[in-house]
Amino acid sequence: MKTEKHDAIVLSSSDEKEILKNFIQHFKNAPLPDDEMLSNLGLFLSSKSLSRILFFYEIYKKIIHSHGIIAEFGVRWGQTLSIMSVLRGIFEPFNRHRKIVGFDTFEGFKGMSEKDGKRCQCGNGSFSVSQGYENYLENILDIQEKLNPMAHIKRYELVKGDAVETVPAYLKKHPETIISLSIFDFDIYAPTKAALEAIKPHLCKGSILVFDELCDDIFPGETVALNETLGLNNVRVQRFPMTSRISYLVIE
Repeated sequence: MKTEKHDAIVLSSSDEKEILKNFIQHFKNAPLPDDEMLSNLGLFLSSKSLSRILFFYEIYKKIIHSHGIIAEFGVRWGQTLSIMSVLRGIFEPFNRHRKIVGFDTFEGFKGMSEKDGKRCQCGNGSFSVSQGYENYLENILDIQEKLNPMAHIKRYELVKGDAVETVPAYLKKHPETIISLSIFDFDIYAPTKAALEAIKPHLCKGSILVFDELCDDIFPGETVALNETLGLNNVRVQRFPMTSRISYLVIE
């Protein structure tokens, strides 16, 4: 099932969708005062949404002693970038080298191919966001930095455009880049493969790669891209029990 506005796939049942709709109305109409709203966001967490936060909590702990940036390939609404920013503020607020960089078209999928299969019934432009959304996200990330030490040093960047072009261009511009953590959420083959090929020289032993759609029959392109670049026989794909779909591997 897809959303009407941004052509995104939702796997919730009809009953779940109705319950979530009710939950959203409670969130929008919350009788909490403004100065207590953010400190009570846990009131609106579901087990599914909390499980993703716990996953990245565990992943972040694994990179604390490794050097390099965090790169997310496929930002969309920016929730994961936001979580990374918050976790950096908790675990290593003074690490000026832990830059967080997000790559996205901010216009939905681009470059779908036969290797993406037909089950998702998506096309170029699917999983889009609101027009100009990257400016809103930039403001959110800026506020988060200002709530932590070293606010005078910008440690995040959003890179808009087709990853086939933008990821190699970014790394050419920043040859000093070491990638400690890369998060892949492009879903589809072409940008995922392009990003994997581009970052290979910037990975080191201990670098972690997170994937959102491995072994997913709706989005086979991500697995195909990983197999063609690193080879499934050469890596150990791991997961945590609190999440069903998201997985990771460590460069060994």
